[in-house]
Amino acid sequence: STVSGTLAIMLAELGRSVLAVDADADANLADSLGIPAREKNKIMPIAEQAGLVEERTGAKAGSFGQIFSLSPEVTDIADNYSFLWRGVNLISMGSVKSGGGGCLCPESTLVKALVNNLVLGRSEDLVMDMEAGIEHLGRGTASGVDKMIIVCEPGHRSIDCGLKILSLCRELGLFNIIFLGNKVKNKQEEEFIRKNLAKDSLFGCIKWSESLRNADRDGKSTRDYLGDYNEKLMKALIEEMLINEK
Repeated sequence: STVSGTLAIMLAELGRSVLAVDADADANLADSLGIPAREKNKIMPIAEQAGLVEERTGAKAGSFGQIFSLSPEVTDIADNYSFLWRGVNLISMGSVKSGGGGCLCPESTLVKALVNNLVLGRSEDLVMDMEAGIEHLGRGTASGVDKMIIVCEPGHRSIDCGLKILSLCRELGLFNIIFLGNKVKNKQEEEFIRKNLAKDSLFGCIKWSESLRNADRDGKSTRDYLGDYNEKLMKALIEEMLINEK
């Protein structure tokens, strides 16, 4: 979320049209963007909007054993249900609380259709914050992803998770992938990440910063507390992302 929120705001600062999607079940992209609590309370996740789910799918949220549309109309949702903050339009997907992950239920169907539309059918810069996996991507959707950034911390569990995500991405045919270190305190921790990843796959490392940590804790925009080194790294990352843009 730190990386996603920072990228979204910095892209908007370049005058670009930016859509940020919080697709993490533990939604906190709004905090990374620095949206105050009084404003954040206005953001209702798509999966939790029962009226919208029923309108678009023909069935009530949380229902099972009903006939509902597997191709709901979603093309207007980004325009009508996003929250604008600092030039970034934010959409929160929300989690599907019933039936388990990947359930064939109305709200899950709506979210998946919306992800497909956002990735394949929109022209903005799309920054999607996902949990530790690629659950929201299918083979068709992955074809519209220009760059996958896998964020790893200097620990074996984080590295192992990152490598599993890398394998899943390759299975979907997604090969434009980079690793980004996070919460790295020193050169030894950077070398630990580097030696446990494929050669030359680590783009760089976000240095550990108390101010960045406190911004995240306090719901302030992480973009405003990067520090010189981390800001240069994020600018270089954006240049890498846009290098092949026509």
